[in-house]
Amino acid sequence: MKKLIFSLATIAALTACKNNKSDAEPGEMIPAEESTALNDDMNEQEEANINIEPVSHATAVINWDDAVFYTDPVGGAELFTEMDKPNFILITDIHGDHMNAETLEGLELGDTKIIVPQAVKEQLPETLQANLMVMANGDRMQLEGFTIEALPMYNLPEVDDAMHIKGRGNGYVLEKNGKRLYISGDTEDIPEMRNLKNIDAALVCMNLPYTMPVNQAAEGVLAFAPKKVYPYHYRGKDGLADVEKFKSLVQEKNDSIEVILLDWYPEM
Repeated sequence: MKKLIFSLATIAALTACKNNKSDAEPGEMIPAEESTALNDDMNEQEEANINIEPVSHATAVINWDDAVFYTDPVGGAELFTEMDKPNFILITDIHGDHMNAETLEGLELGDTKIIVPQAVKEQLPETLQANLMVMANGDRMQLEGFTIEALPMYNLPEVDDAMHIKGRGNGYVLEKNGKRLYISGDTEDIPEMRNLKNIDAALVCMNLPYTMPVNQAAEGVLAFAPKKVYPYHYRGKDGLADVEKFKSLVQEKNDSIEVILLDWYPEM
């Protein structure tokens, strides 16, 4: 299993006075303007070390400074026995490659918070309900030193029988000390993704017929131009998507975007 560590350094100016600081408690939903004030309220140089460790398909363990979070943990708790325990967990959707109650229960999470859309909450058992924090598209909250924003993820065109309808699942943007990580979830190159700003790293899906082909994923990435992009969730009905082609499509048009290929399918 491959690991990649990259360092992101920033100096944030102290631009907000004490009266602009948010009084939000951890996990409390906050308005966008208060989130901005929190991220501006930095007065020292910080270096963020982000380690993205793929587990399989949509599942990853991400270490960001001293925090650990899991994305869509499935496949059984034994896959995580050598991983650091999570500060929090993000779940994007109800499908089995993103949500698995047995895995979550096996992780013995204690009071660790699990961020979910409402549709996921409705399908998880009572044993996990106390851990859940529901976010809808557009919500923001503070948790474990991060600002977390829930974004739409859906298929185009928007039809009622789509595999991923708008509003059911969440993509996420995590922000800490001015650095921003985007997790797409199951989506196409929707306007909400194309309009993202100042993304330092992005996990972007690409698999037919469930999400989008590599050329569409490349066009979406070129639109919001993250500093680094990691293709993930790229196993479809006909095998693995051509992530090398995705890399070439992106870098032919914008070689300042670093495309990083990790091994999301160690079993293959």
